[in-house]
Amino acid sequence: ETTRWILLHYSPFKAFWDWIILILVLYTAVFTPYSAAFLLDEHGDVRQRRCGYTCNPLNVADLLVDVLFIVDIVINFRTTYVDQNDEVVTKPVRIAKHYMKGWFPIDLFAAIPFDLLIFRSGSDEMATLTSLLKTARLLRLVRVARKLDRYSEYGAAVLFLLMCTFVLIAHWLACIWYAIGFVERPYTETGWLDNLAEQLGKAYNDSDSRSGPSVKDKYVTALYFTLSSLTSVGFGNVSPNTNSEKIFSICVMVIGSLMYASIFGNVSAIIQRLYSGTTRYHTQMLRVKEFIRFHQIPGGLRQRRPAGGAGHVPRVCRQLLEESGDNL
Repeated sequence: ETTRWILLHYSPFKAFWDWIILILVLYTAVFTPYSAAFLLDEHGDVRQRRCGYTCNPLNVADLLVDVLFIVDIVINFRTTYVDQNDEVVTKPVRIAKHYMKGWFPIDLFAAIPFDLLIFRSGSDEMATLTSLLKTARLLRLVRVARKLDRYSEYGAAVLFLLMCTFVLIAHWLACIWYAIGFVERPYTETGWLDNLAEQLGKAYNDSDSRSGPSVKDKYVTALYFTLSSLTSVGFGNVSPNTNSEKIFSICVMVIGSLMYASIFGNVSAIIQRLYSGTTRYHTQMLRVKEFIRFHQIPGGLRQRRPAGGAGHVPRVCRQLLEESGDNL
């Protein structure tokens, strides 16, 4: 029995709401680092002062995400949970205490609209700080990862999640790689952004903020570099030149070696487990055929099939094998 405005944690609405929050968290995991890195050089402060906060579609989407995250906090305060005695707790006071001691600080920090609080600050440093604070939303990925443990028993689902994790980490590292080049570009002309501008024939002009390669060119090149580094390919056409870029490349190589050993090692084990049943069945059938051929079983017994279907070893052959001491 539940009181009014108490939501059961296994109700259809809660399952539907969890999927909405999962989609929002994935959106945050992709677009928050992108906006924090690749949109730092987008000088839109004047345009924002003219048309307001809603002139940028990303700002509207971020505001909507913040509102839904706040609604999720309210829902979590009214959602039942299972205690240590495997009993469903429905009392609001106990639910609130449990949530306050658990995920409430992370959810609250991830739901704060930092960009809206310090809007119109007029400072590039504050804009950079806002972009960095918005990455706090990524803390919700820890909670999502725990919810995805229920799919660990499905090999195909684990394989898909591992590949998505690999691409997501490469995306994050690409954003960091571009941020390093963007910060160092005013002080040096040997960075990877200047080399990219020279290769594409789009040189930077300090008097024109729109000069240089496009955001699309810079993101694709950064993602290409991180993926080639993580997979230990490294063609060398995009290479680090400054000390900061070289240090970051070393870190990417170390991360890539660990990811290659963990993710792709698990991929091999999952693929082997997916085909283990088929391999075991063919091995057993091969041994049965060899047994039939060796003992010259009559043709009538060879064609018999059990009621369970062709996937089962015939009972006569199984008994003969057990009597001969050959265990399947």
